[in-house]
Amino acid sequence: MTDNPQPFDLTRRLTAEALGTAFLLAAVVGSGIMGERLAGGNVAIALLANTAATGAILAVLILVFGAVSGAHFNPAVTLAFTLRGELPWREAACYMTVQVAGALLGVIAAHLMFGEPALSLSATVRDGPAQWLAEFIATFGLLATILGCLRSRPEAVPYAVGLFISAGYWFTSSTSFANPAVTLARSFTDTFTGIRLDHAPAFIIAELAGAVAATLVLGWLWRNRN
Repeated sequence: MTDNPQPFDLTRRLTAEALGTAFLLAAVVGSGIMGERLAGGNVAIALLANTAATGAILAVLILVFGAVSGAHFNPAVTLAFTLRGELPWREAACYMTVQVAGALLGVIAAHLMFGEPALSLSATVRDGPAQWLAEFIATFGLLATILGCLRSRPEAVPYAVGLFISAGYWFTSSTSFANPAVTLARSFTDTFTGIRLDHAPAFIIAELAGAVAATLVLGWLWRNRN
């Protein structure tokens, strides 16, 4: 993720956001399907495969699209940059719209690659205060990673984000969705990475709350720094 890039017009930036989010979901869902098929019932092995693919693709996508759109691929990230005054609200709404659309396209692509129905409602239960807290913490940590690296080591953002999400798969009870577009899209995959559609709103609320909290806390932390 980078600060609001100016050289590219909105159409190109939105295209980059859609493509990046689509590839992210194709990797998340596709690696989940592949991992589950090859793991022989070992959920830990399937999750490890899913983790590795997700962390790797995040680093790649941020490197590829960061200079065009900022490589948000996440409405929570877009919200944070908008609250910081680095993206107009009108453009933020456009970013969020194409992120959700790209995420759904990525799920469809993953399903079709593995011979699954294009879309299918998930039956996977992911609910309760523990998982909502996990999503708040995961999203807070993701935004802290992005904003902190942008402040001190901007070249490290792609790798730091990939590493944080990889870690989050294992230290959070929710497996660190940390992304409202990802959460919504994963409601339409009845595979290893899915979440029931009626459980998604609580995840999304927790994610947005985590993003707002991180923006406020990190902004306060650095306010008087010279």
